[in-house]
Amino acid sequence: MNGDSRHAPAAVPPAGGGAAPPAPAPGSWPVARLAAPPRPAVRPAAHVAAAAVALVAVLAVWLTYRVFVTTLPGQQLDDLARDGALYGQDSLWRVAEPVLDVVSVAFVVAGIGAAMLVAVVRRRWILALQVAVLVGGANLTTQVLKHSVLTRPDLLPGWYSGNTLPSGHTTVAASVSVALLLATPRAWRPVVALLGAAYTAATGVSTLVGQWHRPSDVVAALFVVLAWGALVCALTPASSLDVAPRRRRLPSGDPEPHAFSSPGSSAVAGLMLLGALVTGILAFAGGVRLVDAASVPIGEDVTAYAVGVLGVLAATAATFALLLLVRQATARPQD
Repeated sequence: MNGDSRHAPAAVPPAGGGAAPPAPAPGSWPVARLAAPPRPAVRPAAHVAAAAVALVAVLAVWLTYRVFVTTLPGQQLDDLARDGALYGQDSLWRVAEPVLDVVSVAFVVAGIGAAMLVAVVRRRWILALQVAVLVGGANLTTQVLKHSVLTRPDLLPGWYSGNTLPSGHTTVAASVSVALLLATPRAWRPVVALLGAAYTAATGVSTLVGQWHRPSDVVAALFVVLAWGALVCALTPASSLDVAPRRRRLPSGDPEPHAFSSPGSSAVAGLMLLGALVTGILAFAGGVRLVDAASVPIGEDVTAYAVGVLGVLAATAATFALLLLVRQATARPQD
């Protein structure tokens, strides 16, 4: 008897007699196959919410234009803010000019390339194309609106400067920042949102310092980017969803919190929305006083300038807070 026969199972004859079925040859035992993990699925409710944000942003662009460009009080308030930028301009321009000099064709190409590279490293091929469409679409929309669609009626005496809404520099800064926000991994998005909001706000305020744009131009540009960013999130395919890391056991024996829970994102977005609400209320109250010709503690032009800066900060914080929440929601697979 050879050594292999000791390990082969004995053939048991069937109850009714007859020949026993042949025993399987050694090494040919059936192997159980593990079921493939289910593919992640998108969450339709999150995508509908993102589409709703995009529509609201489009409406906000139109309202900004309608109020501040096509009405006399809106033009007066905007131009007062532009005049107020003369105060302290020499000192502030030394800070603002380098910020604005960053915006260029090379900056756009580098920003798109960085966002696409992050998406490719994460193997999100469609997302790499989407961030390029986001930056290109937002900037093309701004240029078409400013030069071909929107016009500025001549309601004020003096030199007619033509339409400047939306701001191109602000669109570039915001769209590149949002592209990086969409492309980065889930855990990094709150940090990217804060940094992107800070850089975008600095660019927008710098255009006011240099009298390149009025406050409404900057606010409209932010809403253009919000519309494109939310639209891209609404079209997030299953291949671009976040992948949950393996959950481990804590020392207590309980599993780790859900891999897709994002308390950091909620906290950052909540603080940004709170800041947007406070600054927005202050800007609105100051603007109403100026329109009503009420007395203000400082000059009307300086007050309008401060109101414009507050409005830019409020719009920036709201834009990046909403896009952070929308991105986290649409990138989370269905449970």
